[in-house]
Amino acid sequence: MAALAALHRKRWVHCDIQPAHLIMGSERTFLIDLALAQGGPVPDAVDFAYRGCLVHYEAPEIARSVLQTGFAIPTRESDIYALGASLMISATGKRHVQYPDDADRRDQRRAIADGPRQRVEIPGLLGSLLTAMMARLPRDRPTADDVSRELARVL
Repeated sequence: MAALAALHRKRWVHCDIQPAHLIMGSERTFLIDLALAQGGPVPDAVDFAYRGCLVHYEAPEIARSVLQTGFAIPTRESDIYALGASLMISATGKRHVQYPDDADRRDQRRAIADGPRQRVEIPGLLGSLLTAMMARLPRDRPTADDVSRELARVL
């Protein structure tokens, strides 16, 4: 995912990675909708606290922070988690965590923050990569450059 790696190298985070924000072409993948992106100066008049994104793709640390404080600090690692969750649901049609389809956002966040993972088996290198991308601890996730290299090998 070269687009995310380039964004991260410029010290920006997307903050809202989800399947609808990925346009995959035969030669290149585009990352769209930078409405929540952070990384550069933003005038106080238009700045706002990050209160999470589409919950299905939030990293556990983002979900936990929003539950506890009402906002979160997005990171490159939380982008990687969101990309992994996006790729998993796109490949399998299944969420990586378990909660009822009609669960409210708070219950969804609780499940993401501390709930059990849904067993979704994806064979081969792609499965290993997605597992690493969705590691519970941010420090255990690969970088966007690592993901880009691995996806180029897998696809």
